[in-house]
Amino acid sequence: MDTLLSPRRRTVLQALGAGALLAGCGELGGLARRPLAAMQGPAMGTVWNAKLAGARAEALAKPAAEAVAAALERVVSRMSTYLPEAELGRFNALAAGEPLAVSRETLEVFALARHVSGETGGAFDVTVAPAVDAWGFGPSKAQRVPAPAELAALSARIDWRAISVDEAAGTLAKTREGLRADLSGIAKGYGVDLAARALEALGATDYMIEAGGEVRCRGRNAENRPWRIGIERPDAVPQQAMLVVPLDGLSMATSGDYRIYFERGGRRYSHEIDPATREPARGRLASVSVVAEDCAYADAMATALFVMGAARGYEHAARTGLRACFIERAEGGRFTVRRSPAFEALGAAEA
Repeated sequence: MDTLLSPRRRTVLQALGAGALLAGCGELGGLARRPLAAMQGPAMGTVWNAKLAGARAEALAKPAAEAVAAALERVVSRMSTYLPEAELGRFNALAAGEPLAVSRETLEVFALARHVSGETGGAFDVTVAPAVDAWGFGPSKAQRVPAPAELAALSARIDWRAISVDEAAGTLAKTREGLRADLSGIAKGYGVDLAARALEALGATDYMIEAGGEVRCRGRNAENRPWRIGIERPDAVPQQAMLVVPLDGLSMATSGDYRIYFERGGRRYSHEIDPATREPARGRLASVSVVAEDCAYADAMATALFVMGAARGYEHAARTGLRACFIERAEGGRFTVRRSPAFEALGAAEA
Protein backbone atom coordinates (compact mmCIF):
# COMPACT_ATOMS: atom_id res chain seq x y z
CA MET A 1 0.00 0.00 0.00
CA ASP A 2 1.31 3.46 -0.86
CA THR A 3 1.89 5.45 2.28
CA LEU A 4 2.86 8.95 3.26
CA LEU A 5 4.87 7.78 6.23
CA SER A 6 4.82 5.00 8.74
CA PRO A 7 2.59 5.65 11.78
CA ARG A 8 4.45 8.04 14.10
CA ARG A 9 2.28 8.62 17.07
CA ARG A 10 -1.20 8.20 18.42
CA THR A 11 -3.69 10.29 20.33
CA VAL A 12 -6.51 8.61 22.21
CA LEU A 13 -9.25 9.80 19.89
CA GLN A 14 -12.47 8.31 21.07
CA ALA A 15 -14.87 10.63 22.84
CA LEU A 16 -14.41 9.86 26.49
CA GLY A 17 -16.75 9.30 29.41
CA ALA A 18 -20.40 9.33 28.45
CA GLY A 19 -19.48 10.47 24.95
CA ALA A 20 -17.88 7.07 24.25
CA LEU A 21 -21.38 5.61 23.94
CA LEU A 22 -22.09 6.58 20.37
CA ALA A 23 -25.22 4.48 19.79
CA GLY A 24 -28.54 6.28 20.16
CA CYS A 25 -29.33 6.47 23.84
CA GLY A 26 -32.11 9.06 23.95
CA GLU A 27 -31.20 10.86 27.15
CA LEU A 28 -27.77 10.49 28.73
CA GLY A 29 -26.72 12.28 31.89
CA GLY A 30 -29.66 14.64 31.53
CA LEU A 31 -28.56 15.76 28.07
CA ALA A 32 -30.59 15.13 24.93
CA ARG A 33 -28.33 13.41 22.43
CA ARG A 34 -28.07 14.67 18.88
CA PRO A 35 -27.67 12.41 15.85
CA LEU A 36 -24.09 11.26 15.25
CA ALA A 37 -22.47 9.53 12.26
CA ALA A 38 -19.04 7.87 12.37
CA MET A 39 -16.82 7.03 9.37
CA GLN A 40 -13.32 5.67 8.82
CA GLY A 41 -11.00 4.50 6.09
CA PRO A 42 -7.35 3.82 5.21
CA ALA A 43 -4.94 6.62 4.34
CA MET A 44 -1.31 7.61 4.90
CA GLY A 45 -0.35 4.17 6.14
CA THR A 46 -2.85 4.45 8.99
CA VAL A 47 -6.60 4.87 9.50
CA TRP A 48 -8.60 8.09 9.47
CA ASN A 49 -11.70 8.58 11.59
CA ALA A 50 -14.41 11.20 11.30
CA LYS A 51 -17.55 11.94 13.29
CA LEU A 52 -20.38 14.28 12.39
CA ALA A 53 -22.98 15.47 14.86
CA GLY A 54 -26.29 17.25 14.38
CA ALA A 55 -29.45 16.96 12.33
CA ARG A 56 -27.65 16.48 8.99
CA ALA A 57 -25.07 13.96 10.25
CA GLU A 58 -26.52 10.86 8.60
CA ALA A 59 -27.32 12.62 5.34
CA LEU A 60 -23.76 13.92 5.06
CA ALA A 61 -22.04 10.68 6.08
CA LYS A 62 -21.48 9.17 2.62
CA PRO A 63 -20.34 12.33 0.80
CA ALA A 64 -18.25 13.26 3.84
CA ALA A 65 -16.41 9.93 3.79
CA GLU A 66 -15.69 10.34 0.08
CA ALA A 67 -14.51 13.93 0.54
CA VAL A 68 -12.17 13.04 3.43
CA ALA A 69 -10.65 10.11 1.53
CA ALA A 70 -10.08 12.29 -1.54
CA ALA A 71 -8.46 15.08 0.49
CA LEU A 72 -6.04 12.72 2.22
CA GLU A 73 -5.19 11.00 -1.06
CA ARG A 74 -4.25 14.37 -2.55
CA VAL A 75 -1.69 14.81 0.19
CA VAL A 76 -0.31 11.28 -0.23
CA SER A 77 0.03 11.62 -4.00
CA ARG A 78 1.92 14.91 -3.65
CA MET A 79 3.96 14.55 -0.45
CA SER A 80 4.61 10.84 0.13
CA THR A 81 8.10 9.98 1.31
CA TYR A 82 7.71 6.63 -0.45
CA LEU A 83 6.56 7.64 -3.95
CA PRO A 84 9.36 8.83 -6.29
CA GLU A 85 6.75 10.23 -8.68
CA ALA A 86 5.19 12.43 -5.97
CA GLU A 87 6.02 16.13 -5.99
CA LEU A 88 8.18 15.59 -2.91
CA GLY A 89 10.09 12.80 -4.66
CA ARG A 90 10.66 14.96 -7.72
CA PHE A 91 11.84 17.84 -5.54
CA ASN A 92 14.29 15.57 -3.77
CA ALA A 93 15.72 14.47 -7.13
CA LEU A 94 16.25 18.06 -8.33
CA ALA A 95 19.65 19.59 -8.87
CA ALA A 96 20.39 22.83 -7.05
CA GLY A 97 19.00 25.90 -8.79
CA GLU A 98 16.33 24.08 -10.80
CA PRO A 99 12.80 25.34 -10.01
CA LEU A 100 9.99 22.81 -9.71
CA ALA A 101 6.37 23.84 -10.24
CA VAL A 102 4.21 22.21 -7.56
CA SER A 103 0.60 22.17 -6.47
CA ARG A 104 -0.88 24.78 -4.18
CA GLU A 105 -1.03 22.17 -1.41
CA THR A 106 2.66 21.27 -1.57
CA LEU A 107 3.63 24.93 -1.75
CA GLU A 108 1.50 25.70 1.33
CA VAL A 109 3.20 22.93 3.30
CA PHE A 110 6.72 24.06 2.38
CA ALA A 111 5.85 27.68 3.15
CA LEU A 112 4.43 26.75 6.56
CA ALA A 113 7.41 24.50 7.29
CA ARG A 114 9.73 27.41 6.56
CA HIS A 115 7.72 29.66 8.89
CA VAL A 116 7.89 27.16 11.76
CA SER A 117 11.61 26.61 11.15
CA GLY A 118 12.23 30.33 11.48
CA GLU A 119 9.99 30.60 14.53
CA THR A 120 11.83 27.79 16.33
CA GLY A 121 15.40 28.52 15.26
CA GLY A 122 15.54 25.42 13.08
CA ALA A 123 14.27 22.93 15.66
CA PHE A 124 11.78 21.98 12.96
CA ASP A 125 13.57 21.35 9.66
CA VAL A 126 12.18 19.31 6.75
CA THR A 127 15.69 18.93 5.31
CA VAL A 128 16.54 16.57 8.19
CA ALA A 129 15.69 13.72 5.78
CA PRO A 130 19.31 12.46 5.35
CA ALA A 131 19.63 12.04 9.13
CA VAL A 132 16.22 10.35 9.37
CA ASP A 133 17.39 7.87 6.75
CA ALA A 134 20.79 7.37 8.40
CA TRP A 135 19.10 6.19 11.59
CA GLY A 136 16.77 3.89 9.66
CA PHE A 137 13.57 5.83 10.26
CA GLY A 138 13.06 6.56 6.55
CA PRO A 139 11.88 4.27 3.75
CA SER A 140 14.70 1.74 4.27
CA LYS A 141 13.74 1.08 7.91
CA ALA A 142 17.25 -0.34 8.49
CA GLN A 143 17.55 0.95 12.05
CA ARG A 144 21.12 1.45 13.28
CA VAL A 145 23.40 3.85 15.16
CA PRO A 146 25.45 5.79 12.58
CA ALA A 147 29.10 6.59 13.24
CA PRO A 148 29.84 10.13 14.49
CA ALA A 149 31.81 10.90 11.32
CA GLU A 150 28.83 9.91 9.18
CA LEU A 151 26.53 12.21 11.14
CA ALA A 152 29.02 15.07 10.99
CA ALA A 153 29.19 14.76 7.21
CA LEU A 154 25.41 15.20 6.98
CA SER A 155 25.52 18.74 8.39
CA ALA A 156 26.19 20.21 4.93
CA ARG A 157 22.97 18.63 3.64
CA ILE A 158 20.63 19.87 6.39
CA ASP A 159 19.53 23.51 6.34
CA TRP A 160 15.94 24.69 5.97
CA ARG A 161 17.19 28.05 4.67
CA ALA A 162 18.55 26.31 1.55
CA ILE A 163 15.01 25.74 0.19
CA SER A 164 13.55 28.56 -1.85
CA VAL A 165 9.75 28.87 -1.79
CA ASP A 166 8.43 31.17 -4.52
CA GLU A 167 4.73 31.50 -3.76
CA ALA A 168 4.12 33.94 -6.61
CA ALA A 169 5.62 31.58 -9.21
CA GLY A 170 4.36 28.43 -7.49
CA THR A 171 7.81 26.82 -7.45
CA LEU A 172 10.33 25.24 -5.10
CA ALA A 173 14.09 25.17 -5.56
CA LYS A 174 17.24 24.22 -3.68
CA THR A 175 20.20 26.51 -3.23
CA ARG A 176 22.51 23.67 -2.21
CA GLU A 177 23.23 20.24 -3.65
CA GLY A 178 22.36 17.11 -1.70
CA LEU A 179 19.31 18.50 0.12
CA ARG A 180 16.27 16.29 0.52
CA ALA A 181 13.04 17.00 2.39
CA ASP A 182 10.93 14.79 4.64
CA LEU A 183 7.45 16.16 5.31
CA SER A 184 6.50 13.52 7.89
CA GLY A 185 6.36 16.10 10.66
CA ILE A 186 3.77 18.32 8.97
CA ALA A 187 2.00 16.62 6.05
CA LYS A 188 -0.32 14.44 8.09
CA GLY A 189 -1.57 17.46 10.00
CA TYR A 190 -2.02 19.29 6.71
CA GLY A 191 -4.05 16.34 5.42
CA VAL A 192 -6.37 16.71 8.41
CA ASP A 193 -6.75 20.41 7.60
CA LEU A 194 -7.63 19.60 3.97
CA ALA A 195 -10.15 17.02 5.13
CA ALA A 196 -11.71 19.58 7.49
CA ARG A 197 -12.02 22.07 4.64
CA ALA A 198 -13.74 19.38 2.58
CA LEU A 199 -16.22 18.69 5.37
CA GLU A 200 -17.01 22.37 5.75
CA ALA A 201 -17.50 22.70 1.98
CA LEU A 202 -20.26 20.09 2.34
CA GLY A 203 -21.91 22.16 5.07
CA ALA A 204 -20.66 20.23 8.11
CA THR A 205 -20.49 22.46 11.17
CA ASP A 206 -20.04 19.90 13.96
CA TYR A 207 -17.27 17.39 13.28
CA MET A 208 -14.14 15.62 14.47
CA ILE A 209 -11.59 14.47 11.88
CA GLU A 210 -8.46 12.50 12.78
CA ALA A 211 -5.69 10.76 10.85
CA GLY A 212 -2.91 8.86 12.60
CA GLY A 213 -3.28 10.82 15.82
CA GLU A 214 -3.61 14.33 14.40
CA VAL A 215 -7.08 15.73 15.08
CA ARG A 216 -9.20 18.76 14.24
CA CYS A 217 -12.60 19.55 15.73
CA ARG A 218 -15.33 22.08 15.15
CA GLY A 219 -18.66 22.67 16.86
CA ARG A 220 -20.28 20.27 19.31
CA ASN A 221 -20.49 16.54 19.79
CA ALA A 222 -23.60 14.40 20.22
CA GLU A 223 -24.04 15.72 23.77
CA ASN A 224 -23.91 19.31 22.49
CA ARG A 225 -20.57 19.84 24.22
CA PRO A 226 -17.10 20.55 22.77
CA TRP A 227 -15.42 17.42 21.42
CA ARG A 228 -13.34 15.73 24.11
CA ILE A 229 -9.99 14.39 22.89
CA GLY A 230 -7.52 12.44 24.98
CA ILE A 231 -3.75 12.83 25.22
CA GLU A 232 -2.26 9.37 25.48
CA ARG A 233 -0.34 8.10 28.49
CA PRO A 234 3.10 7.21 27.05
CA ASP A 235 3.98 3.51 26.92
CA ALA A 236 0.48 2.42 28.01
CA VAL A 237 -0.66 -0.96 26.65
CA PRO A 238 -3.49 -0.98 25.84
CA GLN A 239 -3.76 2.70 24.99
CA GLN A 240 -5.30 4.94 27.62
CA ALA A 241 -5.83 8.66 28.01
CA MET A 242 -3.86 10.68 30.53
CA LEU A 243 -5.60 14.03 29.93
CA VAL A 244 -8.84 14.97 28.20
CA VAL A 245 -8.91 18.21 26.20
CA PRO A 246 -12.11 19.97 25.03
CA LEU A 247 -11.74 21.19 21.44
CA ASP A 248 -14.01 23.42 19.35
CA GLY A 249 -12.51 25.16 16.33
CA LEU A 250 -9.11 23.79 17.27
CA SER A 251 -6.63 21.07 16.31
CA MET A 252 -4.25 18.95 18.37
CA ALA A 253 -1.10 17.03 17.46
CA THR A 254 1.33 15.03 19.58
CA SER A 255 4.99 14.10 19.13
CA GLY A 256 6.54 11.41 21.31
CA ASP A 257 9.32 8.87 21.70
CA TYR A 258 7.19 5.81 22.47
CA ARG A 259 5.77 4.68 19.12
CA ILE A 260 8.69 4.52 16.71
CA TYR A 261 12.07 3.84 18.30
CA PHE A 262 14.72 1.21 18.79
CA GLU A 263 17.04 0.45 21.70
CA ARG A 264 20.79 -0.13 21.73
CA GLY A 265 22.98 -0.39 24.80
CA GLY A 266 20.17 0.59 27.14
CA ARG A 267 19.38 3.82 25.29
CA ARG A 268 16.15 4.53 23.43
CA TYR A 269 16.58 6.13 20.01
CA SER A 270 13.34 7.70 18.78
CA HIS A 271 12.42 8.90 15.30
CA GLU A 272 12.36 12.53 16.48
CA ILE A 273 15.69 13.74 15.07
CA ASP A 274 17.36 16.97 16.22
CA PRO A 275 18.53 18.76 13.04
CA ALA A 276 21.38 20.41 14.96
CA THR A 277 22.97 17.17 16.15
CA ARG A 278 21.54 14.80 13.50
CA GLU A 279 20.72 12.47 16.43
CA PRO A 280 17.45 11.47 18.10
CA ALA A 281 16.37 14.07 20.65
CA ARG A 282 17.66 13.30 24.14
CA GLY A 283 16.17 13.87 27.57
CA ARG A 284 13.26 12.72 29.73
CA LEU A 285 10.57 14.19 27.51
CA ALA A 286 8.08 11.49 26.47
CA SER A 287 5.59 13.58 24.50
CA VAL A 288 4.52 17.09 23.57
CA SER A 289 0.97 17.94 22.53
CA VAL A 290 0.19 21.24 20.83
CA VAL A 291 -3.26 22.75 20.32
CA ALA A 292 -3.65 25.30 17.53
CA GLU A 293 -6.23 26.42 15.00
CA ASP A 294 -4.55 24.56 12.12
CA CYS A 295 -3.48 20.96 12.48
CA ALA A 296 -0.44 21.34 10.19
CA TYR A 297 0.93 24.05 12.47
CA ALA A 298 0.22 21.98 15.60
CA ASP A 299 1.91 18.98 13.94
CA ALA A 300 5.09 20.86 13.06
CA MET A 301 5.25 22.74 16.34
CA ALA A 302 4.84 19.57 18.42
CA THR A 303 7.89 18.16 16.62
CA ALA A 304 9.86 21.36 17.19
CA LEU A 305 9.06 21.54 20.92
CA PHE A 306 9.97 17.88 21.38
CA VAL A 307 13.32 18.49 19.72
CA MET A 308 13.88 21.57 21.92
CA GLY A 309 13.36 19.46 25.03
CA ALA A 310 11.32 19.99 28.16
CA ALA A 311 12.99 23.13 29.51
CA ARG A 312 13.64 25.06 26.29
CA GLY A 313 10.41 23.88 24.69
CA TYR A 314 8.30 24.97 27.66
CA GLU A 315 10.03 28.35 27.80
CA HIS A 316 9.33 28.89 24.09
CA ALA A 317 5.68 27.87 24.47
CA ALA A 318 5.14 30.09 27.51
CA ARG A 319 6.88 33.08 25.92
CA THR A 320 5.02 32.86 22.61
CA GLY A 321 1.58 31.91 23.97
CA LEU A 322 1.51 28.41 22.50
CA ARG A 323 -0.95 25.90 23.93
CA ALA A 324 1.44 23.04 24.75
CA CYS A 325 1.46 20.12 27.18
CA PHE A 326 4.74 18.38 28.09
CA ILE A 327 4.81 14.87 29.57
CA GLU A 328 8.16 13.86 31.10
CA ARG A 329 9.39 10.53 32.40
CA ALA A 330 10.05 10.32 36.14
CA GLU A 331 11.44 7.64 38.43
CA GLY A 332 9.56 4.39 38.85
CA GLY A 333 7.76 4.55 35.53
CA ARG A 334 5.82 7.64 36.56
CA PHE A 335 5.20 10.76 34.48
CA THR A 336 5.03 14.45 35.25
CA VAL A 337 2.85 16.85 33.28
CA ARG A 338 3.66 20.50 32.61
CA ARG A 339 1.19 22.73 30.78
CA SER A 340 1.89 26.12 29.28
CA PRO A 341 -0.36 28.94 30.57
CA ALA A 342 -2.27 28.99 27.26
CA PHE A 343 -2.82 25.23 27.41
CA GLU A 344 -3.93 25.49 31.02
CA ALA A 345 -6.65 27.89 29.92
CA LEU A 346 -8.22 25.18 27.73
CA GLY A 347 -9.56 23.42 30.82
CA ALA A 348 -8.08 19.98 30.16
CA ALA A 349 -8.89 17.43 32.85
CA GLU A 350 -7.22 14.26 34.06
CA ALA A 351 -8.70 11.15 32.45
